[in-house]
Amino acid sequence: MTSAKAAAEVRQLWPLLLVEDLDRSIAFYRDQLGFSLGGTAEADGKIFWCRLQRGGASLMLEQAEEALPPGERGRGVHFYFVCEDAEAMYRELSERGLEIGPPSVAYYGMKQIFVPEPDGYSICFESPVPDTRAEMP
Repeated sequence: MTSAKAAAEVRQLWPLLLVEDLDRSIAFYRDQLGFSLGGTAEADGKIFWCRLQRGGASLMLEQAEEALPPGERGRGVHFYFVCEDAEAMYRELSERGLEIGPPSVAYYGMKQIFVPEPDGYSICFESPVPDTRAEMP
């Protein structure tokens, strides 16, 4: 790989989500989804931006300047976090108090759980389902 290509390599994606109540959103991602704070920015002693991380995934949250009708902010935005085991994630998130449906398998072979998010963004944790066709007689 040439040095120019190495310099242009994309290593991570950190989406920025505008949220209605930053404190509520930080609590949700940290306390219920198990993310940790990776950085914050403050003005007048109040956090207005943060970065959260879990494993190799990161996202940023920022306090929205304007209010939108309920459900409008996250409309059409979906996040799929690929994890080792969707069943284990389901158990962990249920133990954290989230009321979510059990994992189901999508038509393309991923076991998934969907999590309601305070601002209406669609969040899914998924893991590949082992191919069992080779094991069939």
